[in-house]
Amino acid sequence: MTRLRTISMLAFCALALRPALLAQQQPVWEIEALSDESGVVYDFQTGLTTATNGVIVKYGSAVLTADRASVNQPLGEVVADGRVRIQQEEQVWAGEHMTYNFETHQIEAEQFRTGDPPIFAAGRNLHGEVTNQVYFATNALLTTDNVSSPAIKIRARYIKIIPGDKIEAYHATLWIGGVPVFYFPYYSRSLVESGNNFNFTPGYRNSWGPFLLSSYTWILNQELDAKMHVDYRERHGIGFGPDINYHLGAWGEGSFRYYYLHDQDPNAGNTGNGMIPENRQRIFFSYLANPVTNLQVRAMVRYQGDTNIIRDFFEGEYRQNPQPNSYIEVNKFWQNFSLDALAQPQVNDFLETVERLPEVRLTGFRQQLGDSPVYYESQSSIGYYRRLFPETNSGPSSLNYSASRADTYQQLLLPETFFGWLNVIPRVGGRFTYYSEANGGGATTDEQARGVFDTGAEVSFKASRVWPEVQSDFFQMDGLRHIIEPSINYVYVPQPNVLPNQVPQFDYMMPSLRLLPIDFPDFNDIDSINSENVFRFGLHNKLQTKRQGEVVNLVDWNVYTDWLLKPLTNQTTFSDIYSDLVIRPRSWLTVESLTRYDVEDGLWRMSLTTLTLKPNDHFSWTLGQYYLRTDTSTSPTSLGPGNNLFTSTLYCYLNENWGLRAYQRFEAQDGVMQEQAYSIYRDMRSWTAALTFRVLNNPGSRQDYTIAFTFSLKAFPHFKQGADRTDPSLLWGEI
Repeated sequence: MTRLRTISMLAFCALALRPALLAQQQPVWEIEALSDESGVVYDFQTGLTTATNGVIVKYGSAVLTADRASVNQPLGEVVADGRVRIQQEEQVWAGEHMTYNFETHQIEAEQFRTGDPPIFAAGRNLHGEVTNQVYFATNALLTTDNVSSPAIKIRARYIKIIPGDKIEAYHATLWIGGVPVFYFPYYSRSLVESGNNFNFTPGYRNSWGPFLLSSYTWILNQELDAKMHVDYRERHGIGFGPDINYHLGAWGEGSFRYYYLHDQDPNAGNTGNGMIPENRQRIFFSYLANPVTNLQVRAMVRYQGDTNIIRDFFEGEYRQNPQPNSYIEVNKFWQNFSLDALAQPQVNDFLETVERLPEVRLTGFRQQLGDSPVYYESQSSIGYYRRLFPETNSGPSSLNYSASRADTYQQLLLPETFFGWLNVIPRVGGRFTYYSEANGGGATTDEQARGVFDTGAEVSFKASRVWPEVQSDFFQMDGLRHIIEPSINYVYVPQPNVLPNQVPQFDYMMPSLRLLPIDFPDFNDIDSINSENVFRFGLHNKLQTKRQGEVVNLVDWNVYTDWLLKPLTNQTTFSDIYSDLVIRPRSWLTVESLTRYDVEDGLWRMSLTTLTLKPNDHFSWTLGQYYLRTDTSTSPTSLGPGNNLFTSTLYCYLNENWGLRAYQRFEAQDGVMQEQAYSIYRDMRSWTAALTFRVLNNPGSRQDYTIAFTFSLKAFPHFKQGADRTDPSLLWGEI
């Protein structure tokens, strides 16, 4: 016999036992010692491998670890002893002595433990049927507690485990602590979805009064699940409604949500948006389907019965999108083209909407014209549009207008590389747009046909240098590489024969914190197109190093600005200088910065800086500062009132039972702490709980403070792990 210590030699020996063709079709055995003290011995005559003092065995999707193991590769069987652990897809098995067949997935064990969260089981005399991979055991225990001594458990005389599907128990008894409380002749628990469960959030909020938010979730089958909300708020009354989620495979998936509240005090916390009706409701519908290859259907309907219902009762959703739109869209993709049909009606008459009834768009992706060096791209659309302004108590706005529009844009490009490193892409394009005569109270334009010519070129190159000798333990640097990418993009558009104020504005320029595209078709504000003569300068720098064998960006810095050779009204010769910077001096420390500097006035217009410290999974702290200079100019892209906002978000897990979360938002411009929230997390074995105190003090609103208590079984969590980080409103008033 020969002693081997490397995984590569063992893999070679395993392949030597089979013909080369069979080796390509079947998985390869991987047997590896876990330490220098481990020993792996292979017998060429019997094909048996013996390992001691720690071994890991891999074959296909299954992995086995143990102190000692005997591997019979021809039979696919392993006999393992001492801290045996087998991972078979999502199922994990553990015991002290187990026999496992990697080919048939049959397991034999005198004692075992297994888990497919949120269900864990243990028992004796485990054995499996080879044909259908069903496992049986006696004297078993089932629990949703992920601790060695569970508080809530089911003891069964006999169980059947179907990995990835369910666990069935016979002659089972429910125990709480050391007390038997209920007997089940038969009990079944799905391993696919969470079971039916209740959720409750009691608390107090001064705009609600005492409240109790409750819901019941049930899983009908793999295609349909639902949640029913019944909420009580002392100042507002009872609100209720269902959430229905459907999963229909190729026929699509999505959700339907309805919520109704007969509000006893609808204007509690009203910020001056008018009188709120007593009957308040919202409807949410989403649909996404891929019925055939490269065909996608999407739909979204978000109806609000009044201006404030989402802000008042679904705060997390409101913060993500305070002005939602509704649409149905169908996309068909080919190799070089895509066809898109979009219908976007006005569902909420108190929100300004550009209706598209419908709009059909054909996009030609950048593609080579035959064997020539010329490339082509295009974008064409046709539709009927209505710009509808918010309705008031007196009825529809007198500013509404509508018109038809047909637009096509065609562009040719000639990419070239000079000297092996200089990329030059000259381009020339043309656009033709037809507008019908506008109708409506706000209509001021006649039938128009507009032609637009554009040309330009983009020049760029990339250079790099490597310093492999650069090492730093403090900055976790293993070598250093610098990549620099300068670029210049020139765009020339002569004045169109029809100016923007002569056509109806449906796709128009809106205020933006970042620099908008300057070349077509990326610049898609079709109705705002005017003359351009501009250079865009960009400089992208990266400093890269290796950390734990992976290449990471130590510094990623992008700086860009525009030089306008012929500025228009409300424009300056030089645009602001924009800077996007990310620094990762350590693996646990990240600094991000977005800035905007006004060259003409020598002032910072915007600064967004965040500092994130995450030394481990138990602690993270993010500090942020957002500055925006007040802009009251008459430009259509004016940014309006400014901010000088400081934020802090702290997560700290003190131990396996306790955790903390703290969030503050301070507006330095007027010296007001706009928001602060503090949560205490408690792990109670089978349960998790959080107690939250929050104070909200937004401008124009009365001070609003909340205290709420959320709790749930680990097996049926109130929300997905980590969801409270992106949507903290889950902790104080949303289920």
